Amino acid sequence: MNEKARGRRSGGRAARQAARSSVVVEAEPYLTRTMAPVEIVSEEGLALIERNADTILEEIGIDFRDYPSALALLADAGADVEGERVRFPRGMCREIVQATAPAVYTHHARNPANSVQVGGDATVFVPAYGSPFVFDLDEGRRYATIGDFVNFVKLAYVSPHMHLSGGTVVEPVDIPVSKRHLDMVYSHLKYSDKPFMGSVTAAERAQDSIDLAGLAFGDGFVAQNTVMTSLINASSPMAWDATMLGAAEAYARSMQATMLSPFILAGAMAPVTVAGVATQTLAEALAGMTFVQLVNPGAPVVFGSFASSMSMQTGAPTFGTPEPALVLYTVAALARRLGVPFRSGGNLCASKVPDAQAAAESMATFIPALMAGVNFMLHAAGWLEGGLAMGYEKFVIDADQCGLASRFVAGVDLSENGQAMDAIREVGPGQHFLGTAHTLANFETAFARSEVANNDSFEQWEEDGSLDAAQRANGIWKQMLADYEAPALDEAADEAMLDFMERRKAELPDTFA
Repeated sequence: MNEKARGRRSGGRAARQAARSSVVVEAEPYLTRTMAPVEIVSEEGLALIERNADTILEEIGIDFRDYPSALALLADAGADVEGERVRFPRGMCREIVQATAPAVYTHHARNPANSVQVGGDATVFVPAYGSPFVFDLDEGRRYATIGDFVNFVKLAYVSPHMHLSGGTVVEPVDIPVSKRHLDMVYSHLKYSDKPFMGSVTAAERAQDSIDLAGLAFGDGFVAQNTVMTSLINASSPMAWDATMLGAAEAYARSMQATMLSPFILAGAMAPVTVAGVATQTLAEALAGMTFVQLVNPGAPVVFGSFASSMSMQTGAPTFGTPEPALVLYTVAALARRLGVPFRSGGNLCASKVPDAQAAAESMATFIPALMAGVNFMLHAAGWLEGGLAMGYEKFVIDADQCGLASRFVAGVDLSENGQAMDAIREVGPGQHFLGTAHTLANFETAFARSEVANNDSFEQWEEDGSLDAAQRANGIWKQMLADYEAPALDEAADEAMLDFMERRKAELPDTFA
């Protein structure tokens, strides 16, 4: 290649980089879907699953372990309690949940412009949750620290495609388990003004989350409004443990939202069949939501579902297979029939790195969740290795797909501009639309643009370094962190939170289990 041609190519590269960096994406506090959710099970089939779930609740029962106050509460409401086993009269749980649980609620953000709707025609995207490891192309896989936690809170805050900053986005293993919840909740309140999720690993940690939120929002506001939606997992099969029940009760008494989510590995924690998993999921979730409504009628609840298949050869969880997608569609329909918001997973994969396997498996979960009408999409960005690792590059790639999905769920524009009849009349047969007034008026916003994908010619791509998607994402997350600017936070509120954390840490022993 001669120097003159090389110079032209280099100049083009700089212009392309400038154009990409100048793309401004309008942030939406949440997605509003315009299309009806996809239904794959008939009315008769859904009714059959509901009857079977009631049979589980009535005949087999659900264990409420090591939590006597829950047993007393359920017995007073009419359940049959024998030891820790609770059996519910047919229809009791559905009646209680439908009588008081809201179909839609507002999850308030510290910045009111970022508050989200949970339920109805809204979908919110939330980063992955709970990983003890992080992964990036520079340092590979390593244990997560509070520095990584803060980084992901910042990335979720900066990303226009994440609607919450998340919850336990990673486990910061450099801080004792007994104290790390304080640093995590503080980080959400300090480094983001989007909605967030609270701690659930003990009732007192849930209360600490509520108290910290009160210092940032004002105690009076928190007492009257939902500022946290927190994840309460069942001990599948068919049990709720004291840790989750204690956290759920603490949040419910403060009118904070809880996601009652069976966590199921089909074949180990539930039957291997789609209908069996859906039936057990409904029974477990109904029992948990009933408990919350008895604690505080009207406290927001979300019907959660996390179901994966497993390798029958190794026992390892698998992702991107058809069966969990079928479960997702089915349980989403059951949640709509119950009249409560629905939560499920997003971009899930078993891959250890952000490669083609990660992309394929993630899309096989993400698209069904989107089309099923999921309201709260947890694990929408960053998930690697079956949830064991949070990936920096994977976060960027997943968030990009969430951004493209926001255009998709907006549906077909049938306005006068969307119909484009003036342009069709202007051009007529055999011409092109490139220079029409309609094209010129719409070209900047006509098509969603990926922030990660490369659509250049091979020669341009090669000149720019022959980067694959993960390598491009590596540069993007670093630039996002470099450009990060913290949202405004009242100085007195910040000081009050730091003082609260100092006092609570002095009271708590250092434990790492």
